[in-house]
Amino acid sequence: MRALLSTASGGPETLVMGELPEPTAGPGQVVVAVKACSINFPDTLMIVDLYQFKPERPFAPGGEIAGTVEAIGEGVTGFAIGDRVIGLCGNGGLTEKVAVAAFNCFKMPDAMSFDDGAALLMTYGTSIHALKDRGHMKSGDNVLVLGGAGGIGISAIELAKAFGGRVVAGVSSEAKADIAREAGADEVVVYPHQPFDKDQSKAVAELFKTAAGRDGYNIIYDTVGGDYSEPAVRSIAWEGKFLVVGFPAGIAKLPLNLTLLKSCDVCGVFWGAFAARTPQKNHANIAELFDLYAAGKIKPRISETFALADAGTAIARLGDRAAVGKLVVHI
Repeated sequence: MRALLSTASGGPETLVMGELPEPTAGPGQVVVAVKACSINFPDTLMIVDLYQFKPERPFAPGGEIAGTVEAIGEGVTGFAIGDRVIGLCGNGGLTEKVAVAAFNCFKMPDAMSFDDGAALLMTYGTSIHALKDRGHMKSGDNVLVLGGAGGIGISAIELAKAFGGRVVAGVSSEAKADIAREAGADEVVVYPHQPFDKDQSKAVAELFKTAAGRDGYNIIYDTVGGDYSEPAVRSIAWEGKFLVVGFPAGIAKLPLNLTLLKSCDVCGVFWGAFAARTPQKNHANIAELFDLYAAGKIKPRISETFALADAGTAIARLGDRAAVGKLVVHI
């Protein structure tokens, strides 16, 4: 079967079209005929051996797929041949077929397209876990979303609004500011590009503080990291929650005295581990996402689609942080 393969460590330009044997459904697995696969930040890391999980080569990137069930393994219940599903496979999504653990598959609502399905789980699954389970968000909370024009940032904006919050989005350009506003952000801060010296860092903190208002942010949702994290923490509310979601701008170094002065919590958000450790809680979150989708309160923003042979271009675009919303590959 056709696949886009990583045969050696390197950037997206090293990916090549090739063939892989068709998968079989092992115990606890289903084989999915892939219709669409979205591109996520782990894909950019996995191909250069910088992700915590390193598949044996040759492998196909792509960890988030939508398609139809083609085969069912021993012990699997609740699925039938032909079911439309979305699933998380870690890697292997940029192929015609992939074997997926049944507990990582979810039947799609009838009204959901394959493109929307492929773009939903990783971003919205992370964001609902972050806001509800780690941030303990409540209606009326003041929320700052860093990286508010990316796929995961947009999901956080939409969900925070759906949960009754006031949302400020931090973005790096006016064009991205428009996207964050379209997603529902009440206010937008356009911050400069790092690196920041001490004075620049304080200036960015003042931008965040001004947008927050007097009491600061109850929740800061940080998908960026780097030099942006410290000025964000300086704008947090008393006993606020700083959610560490990702760090494409680099791993931040926070002065821990700030957490004492604000009596705030720094909370890691590792949705993949949460889903594996507590699948029933994760399934409940995904069911809530389906309800919100049906109600029109959330919808993945897909900015561009690609053919399988061009998926390397999509990975490059995401790695360069040039993408807005989600990028989806048609298989």
